[in-house]
Amino acid sequence: MLPRTPEPEVMDSAQEAAEYDRMDHSTVNQLFVDDLLTVMRAAPVPARQTEQWQILDLGTGTVQIPIRLLHAWPECGPVMACDLSVEMLRVGMQNLRQASLCDRILPMYCDAKRLPVADASVDVIISNSIIHHIPEPLYIFNEVRRSIRPGGLVFFRDLLRPESEHQIEYLVLQWAGHENEHAQRMFRESLHAALTLDEVRQMLNQVGFDGNCVKQTSDRHWTLSLWT
Repeated sequence: MLPRTPEPEVMDSAQEAAEYDRMDHSTVNQLFVDDLLTVMRAAPVPARQTEQWQILDLGTGTVQIPIRLLHAWPECGPVMACDLSVEMLRVGMQNLRQASLCDRILPMYCDAKRLPVADASVDVIISNSIIHHIPEPLYIFNEVRRSIRPGGLVFFRDLLRPESEHQIEYLVLQWAGHENEHAQRMFRESLHAALTLDEVRQMLNQVGFDGNCVKQTSDRHWTLSLWT
């Protein structure tokens, strides 16, 4: 098994934010939203109506997923879009204005390891690809455990670390072969920084979540779907 090689926690240059926003995340983001809505629409009783849920998106980047979420299900929300990169949020604000969703999505500059929310106060906490950026992901899971209300939903998706360099290069060619050299390098580094299923499960168990709720859901992703 390849050892984990952490990458920088924050992409906070204007160039990085702009390039990230230009990359084609549409298929992956739409699948995330579709899968999230499938889970939300099957909310167990006595879960509250989705239009009353407060949603927190950790590592929102340029706010692409909250925008897709509200376009797909306008009754959802409101959404707090959290990121530690000022430049990502600046691009995200532009995206919100273009989508006419400034009144439904609130960009928040904050550290997902120290969330500015009360204990057991958030209905739905989501994240797409924040965990592999975090040197010590256990801090994130601890904050999620503290912040989610009883009966709330935690829905995370992130990359899986492959077992070999050969597998990494295959995935880079398969999923980023059409991107420029910098984008391919970013994807390669992210795969090196990702966790294995066992690592995720161990951390979830440590904070009191059920580690069995995380599954491999593609050749390069794991997904955590958990009603608390």
